[in-house]
Amino acid sequence: MAARRATALAAALFVFGLGEELWFRYLPEYLRTLGASAFAVGLFGTWKDLLDAVYAYPGGAVTDRIGTKRSLLIFGGITLGGIALLVAGPSIPVVFLAMTLVMAWSSLGLPATFALIGEELEGHRRIVGFTVQSIVKRVPIVIAPPLGGLLLERLGVVGGMRAGFAISIVLCAATLVVLGRALSAASSERTPAAAKATAGGDRTRLRLRPELRQLLVADCLVRLCEGLPDVFLVVWAIEVVRITPARFGILTSILMLTAIASYLPAAALARRAEKKPFVVLTYVFFTLFPLAVVASRSFAALAAAFAIGGLREIGEPARKALIVDLADPAARGRTVGTYYTLRGLAVAGAAAAGGALWTIRPWLTFAAAAAMGAAGTAWAAVFLPARPPGLEERT
Repeated sequence: MAARRATALAAALFVFGLGEELWFRYLPEYLRTLGASAFAVGLFGTWKDLLDAVYAYPGGAVTDRIGTKRSLLIFGGITLGGIALLVAGPSIPVVFLAMTLVMAWSSLGLPATFALIGEELEGHRRIVGFTVQSIVKRVPIVIAPPLGGLLLERLGVVGGMRAGFAISIVLCAATLVVLGRALSAASSERTPAAAKATAGGDRTRLRLRPELRQLLVADCLVRLCEGLPDVFLVVWAIEVVRITPARFGILTSILMLTAIASYLPAAALARRAEKKPFVVLTYVFFTLFPLAVVASRSFAALAAAFAIGGLREIGEPARKALIVDLADPAARGRTVGTYYTLRGLAVAGAAAAGGALWTIRPWLTFAAAAAMGAAGTAWAAVFLPARPPGLEERT
């Protein structure tokens, strides 16, 4: 049963990602083609980050109340509607409006994903579970962006994006049908005790442990490092370094291949060691990435920078497992939702701030990002306990 539910989730994450990644990373350049200014692109990034923030807690609350299966299907259906809206017409307002729906699968559905892994796996097996989840989410990012870049080169930015939207609709609709059938079959095999644990979380009082709050502070600082330049990576590559959209897709593949290569050895080591060193190492690479990008003036230099960017994921399975370890089992959805809502609200203005810095000097966006990353790394190194008290009993 656990294998069936986990396999269904992995397949859904893979196919949804394959469809979305044809076009998602090109949205900033799409907006530029539609006439958006650099500041408007920054606002778009902030809008996306704000949706990430405000969606996480209600997504967790809904998951705790109605269960992971129904939650994932509802959130996937909302995302499908958002992609259909993007096909409706190429305009800046439509892109902003569609994002309110498109973000449902990744943001509303994030607590459901964490909760399902938390239900099925315990202890160090959670690191393995989150490693698999991370890999199946990122393999599409290796495959799809280069294909999306080719669509943009062959059909133009607007035509290529609309073709990507249409392909994504077909893939996501098929995924929801298969996911619904697979989870229905698996749910019928669940024990009464497991079903009660899933459905009863909304009556539990929620409180974040002090160790989780320390991780949250460090994570907020590091995600500011990520958010300041995030929507401008494609702009820097295409407009400053002067590479083609297809080559930017190759850079994205390099980043994801590096990330995937780092997951398995890091997860194996984390099973035998503390999680903290891997979290801190992840934050170090977050800090180095914007510095490497802003120093790049050729495709080869960008390739090396994006390989550094891929190493940002080296401790992600350990960090996600630590969040679940520190969550109340009866309220995992709301704990994850609260964590990501607070983190998202803290960094929601990062892209707009990055856009404002970009209008002064583009390099300022990347320098400010590195400063935030260094602060987050230092916080985690100093204040995050190597082994939170009582964690052995919880896991």
